[in-house]
Amino acid sequence: MEDDQRTKRRLAAILAADVAGYSRLMSRDEEGTLHRLKSHLGELIEPHIAAHRGRIVKRTGDGLLVDFVSAVEAVRCAVAIQAGMADRNRGAPDDARIEFRIGINMGDVIIEGEDIYGDGVNIAARLETLAEPGAIFVSRAVRDSVRDKLGIELEDLGEKSVKNIARPVRVFRIGRANGKTRPAAPAVPDKPSIAVLPFTNMSGDAEQEYFSDGISEDLITDLSKVQALFVIARNSSFTYKGRSVKVQEVGRELGVRFVLEGSIRKAGNRVRITAQLVDAQSGGHLWADRFDRELTDIFATQDEVVHKIVEALAVKLSRVEEQDLKRGGTKNLEAYESWLRARQLLGIGTRETIAQAKALHRRALELDPNFTAPHVGLAFASVSDYVNAWIPDPQSALAEGERWARRALELDERQPGGHVAMGNVRVWQRRHDDALTELHRAVELDHNYAQGHALLGMALMYSGHHKQALESIAVAMRLDPLYPNILLHLAAQAHFSMGQDEIAAGYLVERIARNPNTDASRMLLAASYGHLGRTEEASEAWAGLLQVNPGFSLQQREGVLPYKDARDFQRILDGLAKAGLP
Repeated sequence: MEDDQRTKRRLAAILAADVAGYSRLMSRDEEGTLHRLKSHLGELIEPHIAAHRGRIVKRTGDGLLVDFVSAVEAVRCAVAIQAGMADRNRGAPDDARIEFRIGINMGDVIIEGEDIYGDGVNIAARLETLAEPGAIFVSRAVRDSVRDKLGIELEDLGEKSVKNIARPVRVFRIGRANGKTRPAAPAVPDKPSIAVLPFTNMSGDAEQEYFSDGISEDLITDLSKVQALFVIARNSSFTYKGRSVKVQEVGRELGVRFVLEGSIRKAGNRVRITAQLVDAQSGGHLWADRFDRELTDIFATQDEVVHKIVEALAVKLSRVEEQDLKRGGTKNLEAYESWLRARQLLGIGTRETIAQAKALHRRALELDPNFTAPHVGLAFASVSDYVNAWIPDPQSALAEGERWARRALELDERQPGGHVAMGNVRVWQRRHDDALTELHRAVELDHNYAQGHALLGMALMYSGHHKQALESIAVAMRLDPLYPNILLHLAAQAHFSMGQDEIAAGYLVERIARNPNTDASRMLLAASYGHLGRTEEASEAWAGLLQVNPGFSLQQREGVLPYKDARDFQRILDGLAKAGLP
């Protein structure tokens, strides 16, 4: 009789997750695998389960069974977990990557004490075993429950027969959730498309890594200027650094037909560059060559490599493109190397690395005052000082950024970097029309400029052109399929300003999963939940914000964020007020 009283039935959303290839990982490195798994569980997965009101029912060695109050919360949690894991795995060697498979079902479960049983649980477990690494598979019941609520794409995989379940189960794959979980393979463009993988440093000196990376990045920049090509951005190409991957996999993940790979050996005043252009569909070589040169000839060698690639792809350069490929550089090797180091530090973006980057950029300009690129780098560094209030007088940083950007344009109007730098400054100066003029010019000069399209999207969003902003952000995401997480926040801002709070919240949850230290996304998420009437979740988001940044000030944020229409920021305040937040 006591057992009958403890046995209950109810409808539940069940999430089952486990690590793909766990036995293989353990056999290779038992201690390291356990350490990484514990880290992922404690720092990412369990906090997301708690935030989405899930209850961990049981743990297996490499997996979890979780009970949620709704299918919406289960899917939100799964999307956040997979996005966070994709970010954590970025750049990790293949044999150290921990990837989860997730299955979600909604159905009747039997509750006995703290445990749950029944077909509702069994189907979730079967969906998880069907899922590929990094994927989320859900049942038809889950699909029906979340279809119009989360702005996600659900791919119908048809009916599948699964073990110990009498009838076939209709299976759906979550391919995209307001950004991405595991990126669906993008379509290959009609024009010749290429990804340049970071060239391997063969110098035997880890200190020379910046040089091989710099050459790779320069090749991407030069190829991007050829309008007949589609070129993947550095951010996505460099996620393959240090990993052993097949070109077919790269081509599929990035949506390109061709892949350039190679190596660089720098010794004394000599440099050897080997390069090969591979068809990512067949794996066959289109072109391969080796260049043994004096280090002082490095610029001419880069130019030669670009022309060989263009020739192999049967693309003819226009006279203007020929000229553009020779513009804006330096013939001073020491200035070039200082700039390469500065660019690497600027990309890290912390207060310390920005300061170091500024010093190296200035050193490059001492050696060659007419070198355009360091002026662009100093303009971006100055904007970082302004936005983050890293100097006592932030407004002076913005004025300094304008001076550097103007000088870059004076040196070479056809370098898109100068226009992007000036456009970035103009946004924060609230000179919206001027910003749009500069950024449109940048992407006109370089159609493949992912950062240019992203900043154009930002400028359009702050100018109140929200739909056009999303179009530019989408172009940036296609050029950079493994895009930086700030694009999720920019997309969320545009959707939020259009009143699309549910979609905005989806982007923000994923952004927070990929960047747990963001206060800006937590602020906007709290406001989104406020407008949706989800006050408890709004309070949780706000509490997380104060934990990340105890000194956060809405007044300071209102003064910095360059919305053209004050109503866009007011909508943030209104959402927070609806949730009872300050």
